[in-house]
Amino acid sequence: MTSHPLLAALTRRAAARAHAAAETCPCGAVTLADRPDAVVVRHADTVAKAHAPDTDPADLAPRLAAAAALPHLLLPPLTPAPTMLHGRLVTFWPYGAPVDPDDPDAAPWEAAGALLAELHRTPVPAGLPTMRGPAKAARAVALLRAARAHPARAPVLGAWRTLPAWARAEAPMPGAGALCHGDLHLGQLVRRPAPDGPWRLIDVDDLGVGDPAWDLARPAAWFACGLLPPDEWGRFLTAYRAAAGPAVPDAGDPWGRLDASARALTVQTAARAVTKAAAVGRPLDEVEQCLVDACARMGSLPSQVAADFAK
Repeated sequence: MTSHPLLAALTRRAAARAHAAAETCPCGAVTLADRPDAVVVRHADTVAKAHAPDTDPADLAPRLAAAAALPHLLLPPLTPAPTMLHGRLVTFWPYGAPVDPDDPDAAPWEAAGALLAELHRTPVPAGLPTMRGPAKAARAVALLRAARAHPARAPVLGAWRTLPAWARAEAPMPGAGALCHGDLHLGQLVRRPAPDGPWRLIDVDDLGVGDPAWDLARPAAWFACGLLPPDEWGRFLTAYRAAAGPAVPDAGDPWGRLDASARALTVQTAARAVTKAAAVGRPLDEVEQCLVDACARMGSLPSQVAADFAK
């Protein structure tokens, strides 16, 4: 893979940073991610991340500054500015213990809801760019259109056409005035210090000004598609409301605010799944088919709210 030279260099940088920060080092090195949009390695207590090739340094800088200024919400970077490595912007972070994927009952839905609510209530730092959520959804659909033919492509593109212009990144987001994470899911939470410190949000690549409803959209979409149990969705939503999160009303039906964003995240996730399946000529797995089925329902009944298209 073309990322191997970058991966090797990034691993060396992480090791150098880890040894500089500690007198002794257990030298536990591991690759956490090796994708076209991100290469992430850990060496002891240091994590090094090579950001996507198209990352704008003018956008990344205020995002890093926001993380440094809000350490009670966001994991702060170890260095205030990125460095360059093999043509990629690289940042360094302290290691935090992630959510255990093998223990769903221990998923920190309450912590996620409370952190998100406080983030949304935090004044937006000066110079922060627009949250990238809708732009990423539009990119996922563009990649699907360019991918090899697949039977599931049509219902996903049909659902995309039912979305409002702002959800397709073709118009400004309504009510876009809050500080948003932009890509909220359980993989974006870690405990620091590991293994049992307080939970913090990670990954500032999409951080920015936007509609806070977008940050609730992925768990909302999973719930609507039947992929997230009702009790877990309820724990998340209850914690968010208890912390005075502004994205939804304090009580009552939240779907009037979440519908369009939840549908957009469903389409985005389905588009990525179908693109990957088409690339290797494989059928969809059960979860992927569930997402495509939800898109088919959206395409046939575009006026339904997210809670209904799951039925």
